[in-house]
Amino acid sequence: MRPLLLAALTATAVAGAAPADEKLFGIACRSVHLGYPAPEGTAFYNEAKVETSAEGSYFMVCGWSKGYFGIQELGNGKKVVLFSVWDPAAGEDPRKVPEEKRVKLLHQGEGVRVGRFGNEGTGGQSFLDYDWKVGETYRFLVTAKADGADRTAYAGHFYLPEKKEWRHLVTFSTQTKGELLRGYYSFVEDFRRNKVSTTKARRAVFANGWVKPKAGDWEPLAKARFTADANPATNIDAGRSAGGFFLATGGATENKTTKLRDVVSRTAPTAAPPADLPAPPR
Repeated sequence: MRPLLLAALTATAVAGAAPADEKLFGIACRSVHLGYPAPEGTAFYNEAKVETSAEGSYFMVCGWSKGYFGIQELGNGKKVVLFSVWDPAAGEDPRKVPEEKRVKLLHQGEGVRVGRFGNEGTGGQSFLDYDWKVGETYRFLVTAKADGADRTAYAGHFYLPEKKEWRHLVTFSTQTKGELLRGYYSFVEDFRRNKVSTTKARRAVFANGWVKPKAGDWEPLAKARFTADANPATNIDAGRSAGGFFLATGGATENKTTKLRDVVSRTAPTAAPPADLPAPPR
């Protein structure tokens, strides 16, 4: 998702529907999002359980104004964990970004592939090959810490349930003028876009979300606004589910639970986030 699309997502949630883009209709499933109101913070925790997937799917769990973190099923069925952070500069060609404006790599975990990306803004990108399973709950944590006067270091942590341990995948630093974490969201996207992909449903539950503000205790993500991109397809849905929210798009999905731009409230949050989270940066 490009930075401009993220800005459009936020504006759409406030002002109304974006103009329909007929070029997407019948080619790709409509991208659907949940926007979580919460204060600027130093840590963002969320959980995801994919209930239905297909090749070319991105289940983005922890998105914020400078990057995003989630799991993908690629076009060949391979599965990965993906963590990306944007450069501050506009443009699509990562080679044209001046060195001083590029995302910097501060930490690279074992088995993590790191590189540059373009064509959706530019920035730093990392992948962990990981055969995640439909029906399994996965846990994600993003932390933010000042890195000098004008940069912020964003770290991606992923919990490996089979090993019962957190893995620090990567830390990227980007120019932010001091901004930490804000603009929290999740989405489900069909990036295969080969017409056949529209016939396959994608559905996930995002639950037990929390944000650690700059000052004060953790706050639960108790509400979410349902939005979508400009694709005019109507086979989308969202709603409350199992301590969180579900998103669905494509295939036989029907919009029978929540109208676009409506706010959904989840069931009563737990009293506190999980006790085993890596400590937020100080």
